[in-house]
Amino acid sequence: MIPIEEIASHADFRRLDSLQHGIAVDLRYATADNFVGHSVYEGFDCHWLRREAAEALEAAAAWLAQRRPGYRLLVLDALRPQRVQQRLWDELQGTPLTMYLANPERGSIHSYGMAVDLTLLDPQDREVDMGSGFDEMTLASHPDHEAEHLALGALKPEHLVERGWLRAAMREAGFQGITTEWWHFDFGDRIAVRRDLPRVL
Repeated sequence: MIPIEEIASHADFRRLDSLQHGIAVDLRYATADNFVGHSVYEGFDCHWLRREAAEALEAAAAWLAQRRPGYRLLVLDALRPQRVQQRLWDELQGTPLTMYLANPERGSIHSYGMAVDLTLLDPQDREVDMGSGFDEMTLASHPDHEAEHLALGALKPEHLVERGWLRAAMREAGFQGITTEWWHFDFGDRIAVRRDLPRVL
């Protein structure tokens, strides 16, 4: 494991504010604007991704900028140390919200610096309406329920168009989404990440 305190001097990690193509950053777990309602980072500097994920994120932003001028990526969460993941897991024990968290024993891909949560900003720097908010832990946030929610009127076609733009940019750069959160993307195979890379403590 690598202590979060040592990441700034670690060659395999890159700080988010060094990324090109106008990527914006608003780490919600450093604030109270998240699903647990308080900061969970304890002052840790979590503005980092592993270098390969950071370069792929730049590629996604460049793809989006070329095809949809004026729109940008907004990073909402990136590196999440193991200590933070454990704290979230302990706090949410006994609630249905644990289904949205990786068990710390297995490890979150965020804790390897290989996952990112993000949304889109429009040309006026407003967050795009995705039909549900970041960290809104409801079925409306599940990509695998989108067709059903569209049919029921819980999501609108324009929500799926915006989610589609986000997914297209991220997939073009080699990221994979998950079935429960429209905002979450992994870089690299989860099994290989957990097997081959060090976790950040």
